[in-house]
Amino acid sequence: MAQVAERATCSPLTVGRIEKGAPTVAIGIYLRVLNALQLDDDIFLLAKEDAMGKALQDLSLKKRERASKKE
Repeated sequence: MAQVAERATCSPLTVGRIEKGAPTVAIGIYLRVLNALQLDDDIFLLAKEDAMGKALQDLSLKKRERASKKE
C-alpha cells in the first residue's frame, strides 16, 4: 500500500480509502492510483456495457419541444 501511495503521490491513508470505496476521494486520485497499478487503460471499460445506466441517462434527458408559431 505504501509503494502504491508513493507512486500515486498520495498518502497510504488515501489508498486505504480507495480500497474501501470511500466517496470522498477525488476522481483524479483514483486515476493516479490506477496509473500506479498500470490499470489506467481499464478506466475506459467502466461504462462500456452499462445498458441500465444508459437507459437511466436517456430517461433524464429533456425532450425539446418546438415553440409555437406566433402569427
